[in-house]
Amino acid sequence: MPLPPLVAPVDALDPAEASRTARHAVLAGFGEIGQRRLAAAHVAVIGAGGLGSPVILALAAAGIGRLTVIDDDVVEISNLQRQVLHRHRDAGRPKTASAIRAAADLSPGTRVDAVTERIAPANAAALLADADVVIDGSDTFATRRAVADACESLGIPLVWGVVQEFHAQVTIFWTPPDAALPAVRLADLYPEGTEGEVPTCAAVGVLGSLCIQVGGVLATETVKLLTGIGEPLLGRVLVVDALRGRTSEVPLRPSRMPAPVVSPAPPPTAAPAPTPVPDVDLEAALSASRAGALLLDVREPAETATGTIPGSVTISLADLLAEPARVTASSVVVICHAGGRAHRAAEVLRSRGVDAAVLAGGLSTWPNATDLSPEPSTIAEEPSA
Repeated sequence: MPLPPLVAPVDALDPAEASRTARHAVLAGFGEIGQRRLAAAHVAVIGAGGLGSPVILALAAAGIGRLTVIDDDVVEISNLQRQVLHRHRDAGRPKTASAIRAAADLSPGTRVDAVTERIAPANAAALLADADVVIDGSDTFATRRAVADACESLGIPLVWGVVQEFHAQVTIFWTPPDAALPAVRLADLYPEGTEGEVPTCAAVGVLGSLCIQVGGVLATETVKLLTGIGEPLLGRVLVVDALRGRTSEVPLRPSRMPAPVVSPAPPPTAAPAPTPVPDVDLEAALSASRAGALLLDVREPAETATGTIPGSVTISLADLLAEPARVTASSVVVICHAGGRAHRAAEVLRSRGVDAAVLAGGLSTWPNATDLSPEPSTIAEEPSA
């Protein structure tokens, strides 16, 4: 649903800025007042790399009044395939320096505060305290959790995106001041300890043009929050599969819901509690597979590329949540790194009538229990699934 704008507008735009942003002023529902809200806004961008680059360019061009860019890295030649903020001549220089230069070239009225240090739990809250919106384009889960925790404590909306290989996810996490709105957190999408070892771009690669596409979405979601237009991605995850040319949407519900009101006596027609998803050990999982059950690995593509249990097929959790009908087997054992994602997938499958169980502890529990296949199958290649 539409949300109120996050910032009050400045009193007026100077004539040069009004002329530069004239195409915004004629947008229905946006108008000159929307542009004045952007001029009043302060956005913090974590990372000036693959996602941060298009975000910074788009927001500076849009006329954001103040950008804080936080990145402790320097430009390398291998960055230029996807980090469109930088140029060959920037190699060896701080990435934040490129942000200052590019923003000034696009929007002289945009102030850029460059923070050339690594954001971490110890400094995150201080660095982000006066931002209206935070955008996280970082590339490690340690950084993402530090940023998410700080935004949650400060009550600042976090526009969040991740890109790896040919896949991407975008959503908004926010513990909003309005109690009527659900508080959606990073832990609702990735419970702590379930993400496994996330490979770097250097290890598995990333499609440069996809970074530009996703960075544009992050910038658009930010503009929507600041100006109060449209329906932000709060409670929804946008999933992008560049190879299949497909975008889909997954609902994201809070995992920490308020305690229900307990009635003195439940109504006689109350539905029984759902049966818990059963856990099975590796021997039982392999036995079920020999009996015809589908072994379904719901880790991310970069994780499954390192190997899977022989005979299993792969479909990431996000893709499964977006299109659960892709799994048509009547009996499934779900596998992930530590078990958290597998349980969520199994719950969805069981709601569709599938007899789904979970490999207890995930693959992290069984590092030497079986040889992993270096060439995992995909769900599309499974004739009976």
